[in-house]
Amino acid sequence: MEKLGYTVPDVLTWDFVWEVSEAAMAKGPDGNFRVNGQSVLIPFIYKSTDNMMIQLLRQMDAPYCTPEGQALIFGGQTAQVLRTVAQHTKTGAFSTFKISSYPANFLNAGQCLFAVDSTAGATWMGSHAPLSDISPDKFVEFETEVRMIPQIDPENPQMISQGPSVCIFNKADPQQVLASWLFVQYLLTDSVQIAYAQTEGYVPVTASAQRNPAYQDYLAGSGTDDTLHYDIKIQAAQLLLDHVQDTFVTPVYNGSASLRDAAGQMIENVAKSVRRGETVDDAYLEKLYQDVAALYRLDQSAGKPGAALDGKTPLGPLPAASRALLAALAAAWALLIGFAVRQALKKAKSSREHA
Repeated sequence: MEKLGYTVPDVLTWDFVWEVSEAAMAKGPDGNFRVNGQSVLIPFIYKSTDNMMIQLLRQMDAPYCTPEGQALIFGGQTAQVLRTVAQHTKTGAFSTFKISSYPANFLNAGQCLFAVDSTAGATWMGSHAPLSDISPDKFVEFETEVRMIPQIDPENPQMISQGPSVCIFNKADPQQVLASWLFVQYLLTDSVQIAYAQTEGYVPVTASAQRNPAYQDYLAGSGTDDTLHYDIKIQAAQLLLDHVQDTFVTPVYNGSASLRDAAGQMIENVAKSVRRGETVDDAYLEKLYQDVAALYRLDQSAGKPGAALDGKTPLGPLPAASRALLAALAAAWALLIGFAVRQALKKAKSSREHA
């Protein structure tokens, strides 16, 4: 970016990213890109187009869905997003993971300026990334800056908090459910969370683990090595910790994943169509909305408050057996706490007697 005459701001805006990406497309007399001297360059690559669309709509204060699950993304400001994607895909300044490959692969080879991935993806990014899918001789030496995703309003940043979850399902054998619940409690212990954060780059999900001295020492060691304390990985985690209040989540309901998929699919389809030489106009977008809505069965819930996005009947209230199971789990947890308190009291009493 400095070679292009730009300075990296504290908060990137979409206008800035698009401007720099287009400026990077300039080529020299030899046919190579001036900025890297190579024949390959994709200035801006986005890993999750689902998140890209959802975050842009949020930043634009545009509707996404109702809490009951009615899709609101077909039309309106979504068209503006898709036209912008088409514009910069046409010049070659923008691409996606599904079309081109991991952003980090291009970034590390000096073939990408803006690589957007999750916090866990930071372990793969940078000149000294400990993980990579390219050979060592393809790495290019450069300085990496870690920033939030691009924003429309830098004074009011918005970024989605999204990722894989651990779920407990009801089973015929309540002991199997109890074992699952106990395993989740194990996963939520400080030691397990911290170990996972150190190797994968994720941020611990409980405040106790985040405040744990072991985790704070880990963060403080940023840059002391290129493995456990890889600076880009820790900077990404620290960025999230500093901006938790600027994150948001989308409603979860039966079929909500279908709407997420549809949001990203529209960006993917537009990018692919442009690469095939198709024109993205009003007629194209109208057909795109219809095709994507049908593909993910979103058209079956339109105008039906409370209907599930997959067209199925709402699940209704929790069954009595499930309520009983949850009560049993709560009782088990209470017993575990009571036992721990009792042991602590006995230990304290024993200490006083020997004093």
